[in-house]
Amino acid sequence: MIKRTLGNSLSVSAIGLGCMGMSEFYGSHDDAQSIATIHRALDLGCNFLDTADMYGPFTNETLVGRAIRDRRDEVVLATKFGNMRGEDGGFLGISGKADYVRKSCDASLQRLGVDHIDLYYQHRVDRTTPIEETIGAMADLVHAGKVRHLGMSEAAPQTIRRAHAVHPITALQTEYSLWSRDPEDEILPTVRELGIGFVAYSPIGRGFLSGRFKTIDDLEPTDYRRQSPRFQGENFERNLDVVRRIEEIARSKGVTPAQLAIAWIPFARRRHRPDPRQQEHRTYRGEHRSGRHRTDV
Repeated sequence: MIKRTLGNSLSVSAIGLGCMGMSEFYGSHDDAQSIATIHRALDLGCNFLDTADMYGPFTNETLVGRAIRDRRDEVVLATKFGNMRGEDGGFLGISGKADYVRKSCDASLQRLGVDHIDLYYQHRVDRTTPIEETIGAMADLVHAGKVRHLGMSEAAPQTIRRAHAVHPITALQTEYSLWSRDPEDEILPTVRELGIGFVAYSPIGRGFLSGRFKTIDDLEPTDYRRQSPRFQGENFERNLDVVRRIEEIARSKGVTPAQLAIAWIPFARRRHRPDPRQQEHRTYRGEHRSGRHRTDV
């Protein structure tokens, strides 16, 4: 497996494994199959595993912890905090307050069954708490040996800069794929300038770009994608046209649509080099076409 370096020193496999859908959001799941998938990924050289405390909620970290119990040294383990949820699954808001950061980290360490987290992300920016307070608390975790590297997710350029001034940010995670091109405008130039690694999540468009889904009925009734505008009505049909084109190109290359979608990511990032002078005075107010608003401005 090809390796990439995030920031200045965190070496990870070029392809990571996002574990969210193993516990929630994408319909039914099977823990035994999920653990087998994680083990297979590790066997193939994929060492970068991604989870979060909110997935499940809380159960995905436990699942990942079980899967890596005897293979911790093979794993670069990433998890996240910030999206608060209750034990009943209810969404309780976003917090970046220092005491919440500390409590969240300790709880994640316990669920994962590890003594440190390799990459600890702020999952969403808390607009009511200065980013300096949040990153300062995360930096304390580094000094305490509980966390090795710091990350952010779905943050705006100005916020990234302010955070990076408090403590080096190793990676920024944001949705990026053939149909989520928002980061090209301002995010990619910012992280390149600052030397921050970029982690693209949902590179297969939450599964849609694989060509697996032909109608909305291909999704289980409990699948949250049914609530996404991209998977509804005319949008679904129009997006199928994109998938058909991807399938056509994939056939010509002798690969699957999913493989093509994943391979496009590093190619697009290398190719896209906007003039930073054109980015200096823009205001970041992006909104995903999936209907989810950014939490940071």
